[in-house]
Amino acid sequence: MKQQLTVLLTVLLTVSAIGPAAATAGAATGTATQDSNVQCEYPLTMTDATGEEVTIESEPQSVVTLYPGDAQLAYSIGAEGKVVGMPVSKYTESLEAGDRTDITADDGVTPVAEEIVSLNPDVVLAANVATYEQDLLDTLEDAGITVVVLDTANSFDDVRENVRVTGQVTGHCEGAEETIQWMNERLEVFENALEDEEKPLAYYASGSDGATFGSETFQHDVLTTAGLTNLAAEVGQTGWVQMNSEVVVNENPEWIVYPDRTESPPMAGSLQATTAMQQNNTIAVDDNAMSQPGPNVVYAIEAIVEQVHPEVYAEIEGDLEAVDEEYSDDGNTTSNESTDEESGGESAIPGFGVPAAAVALLAAAGFVARRR
Repeated sequence: MKQQLTVLLTVLLTVSAIGPAAATAGAATGTATQDSNVQCEYPLTMTDATGEEVTIESEPQSVVTLYPGDAQLAYSIGAEGKVVGMPVSKYTESLEAGDRTDITADDGVTPVAEEIVSLNPDVVLAANVATYEQDLLDTLEDAGITVVVLDTANSFDDVRENVRVTGQVTGHCEGAEETIQWMNERLEVFENALEDEEKPLAYYASGSDGATFGSETFQHDVLTTAGLTNLAAEVGQTGWVQMNSEVVVNENPEWIVYPDRTESPPMAGSLQATTAMQQNNTIAVDDNAMSQPGPNVVYAIEAIVEQVHPEVYAEIEGDLEAVDEEYSDDGNTTSNESTDEESGGESAIPGFGVPAAAVALLAAAGFVARRR
């Protein structure tokens, strides 16, 4: 059973995405999904992705971020000073973990309950993939540790909510709003500059099994905001899907985008007949930025625009730098340091949850975790 769970988590973390915890009524009730000027007031009561009502009695002073993307969220809003434990691995190497405790196993992904309990944090911020580690959640609950489980993110709006809810959970609401504004200003630069540009067809080659992302995913938003047309969405695919290479070849994308954990696009041999491969129109993007629905998605967009629309990028590079400079003094924007160092092949990449299609498959297989 343990081996099955390990395999399951690897699959989930490879195709995952997170979103905000929904807020409900209560003392100083969280309203993060509705109020863009939400304040950090405690006690704070919200309903997380498990359907459980969670109350944070006072502003947390110590936080554990359970998965790499959770750490990105905390760092992005200036809450890193409260983080006492996090995954410390190639998936978080741009975050400067310092002497923070690595709460994961040797894979840099799987949380270890004993490490977390020993830190006795005020709150644990957990991506919804945690619901598939029910023993872990039970252990933390039995230890009296408050856990907030985040929900899936299927769009940039959901990414913004990820940031906002993380602000509530960590007591950094102002930093969260500033980070959202930073994201918005960068996205506006891209959207305005590319409004009248052609949007060539592109395929995002996420894995050698044909894994890619259709509409209703934040990866789709990355591609379209960067001035591309998402092939998977064009053929009617929604969410995380697996596409046959023949379909991709028949659609003949002009560009292929792929995560930089591999040296060349997955399925490259099967896609040789496409215009993208024939003209060497391939783009490697930061895998962590593309797989983790946090503020760093803007850097994945920038990498694509720089190659697909180089003339436009030359015109807006200064504008992007100006936005970064405007917010840099606040320490709330995230780093654009490379996170692909020594990735070594197409290993599982951690994220934050499970797309709906994957959930259905897991439920059918009897893997869906029981509620707390």
